[in-house]
Amino acid sequence: MAEERRGFNTEAVEAWRAIDDVAQRPLSPPLYQSSTFAFDDMDDFAAVARSKITGGYLYSRWANPTVEALASVVAKLEGAEAAACMSSGMGAISSTLLALLRNGDHVVTASQLYGGTHGLFTTTLARAGVAVSMVDVADHAAIEAAFTSDTRVLYCESIGNPTLTVADLPALASIARARGAVFVVDATFTPPPILCALEHGADMVCHSATKYISGHADVTAGLVAGAADRVAAVRHVAIETGTVLGPFDAWLTARGIQTLGLRVERICANALALAHALEEHPAVARVLYPGLESRPDHALARKLFGERFGGMLAFDTGDLATGRRFLERVRVAAPAASLGGTKTLVVHPASITHTQLSADERARVGITDGLVRVSVGIEDVDDLIADFDRALS
Repeated sequence: MAEERRGFNTEAVEAWRAIDDVAQRPLSPPLYQSSTFAFDDMDDFAAVARSKITGGYLYSRWANPTVEALASVVAKLEGAEAAACMSSGMGAISSTLLALLRNGDHVVTASQLYGGTHGLFTTTLARAGVAVSMVDVADHAAIEAAFTSDTRVLYCESIGNPTLTVADLPALASIARARGAVFVVDATFTPPPILCALEHGADMVCHSATKYISGHADVTAGLVAGAADRVAAVRHVAIETGTVLGPFDAWLTARGIQTLGLRVERICANALALAHALEEHPAVARVLYPGLESRPDHALARKLFGERFGGMLAFDTGDLATGRRFLERVRVAAPAASLGGTKTLVVHPASITHTQLSADERARVGITDGLVRVSVGIEDVDDLIADFDRALS
């Protein structure tokens, strides 16, 4: 009996099935760009619907094969039991904190923070009834003194944005552990080829994968890794609030991870050479980079990071007008607010990335009006040094 001929539109939506089942294994991670999945067995359909995130795929806000593959890779790279993927770095941070904190709880955080994270603590969490104490990450006595009976979380960045202060993770982990608090670290500036924060006492580590992990300025993504039960709680918050990562961005991030080690190696070498050149430049008042032996936290940075000190640095041009004029004069580097990609980016924190802070708050954490933050890329370092010298002259 001849196969029933079906209409054009029916064939158009079914034709993909003929090429979906292949015996050979693809070398590139497959992209499951589907929001929903079909079932042949109704009991299986009901079971997956009940669990939402285990045992199968039903709807990509709950679980998606490409996103799950990325989470598995991240967990391995971080040495974690589990990882979860979010739609942005702030999505990862906010989902983590919302999973750990309740109305009436208290969090102690480093004062050296990305402006968006500062805003999360001082506005969103404050409205949710969470009390926040901000303390210099290097003042361990003040951090201990800030703890109360309601403190549930100690939070910091592995390297503070944008003043490049290195956090003593083992010491902070000891403080958190003694007080029964969860130690959360934003390690965006130090991806796994530089630092695995969990190995130094962090309970949970967050990344804006928009930055180094994806690495090509074409993704917005966030990651969190840690113990399986805590990650599961964070993932449930992300599902409920809709901050989960889409499959295409997960696929791009997984592709970027394959060159992460190579990119980080080149970027760290370039950053160290540029920092040395700026330190000797007569138009530069100070250079902030953990790899410089002149920095007070250089020994700590070497202990945590080995010979790779990251791709972020900052330098002080002296005043607001000079700092902004520098951004207008660069040609190899580009004025832009993000970081961690293949191209060198420069930004003026006082007027761009840290506007959530008042002038007094910026002064307290060392963000002067002339400070310029640099995300070093993979260009030829001689070209970068010449570009900065010309723009400063």
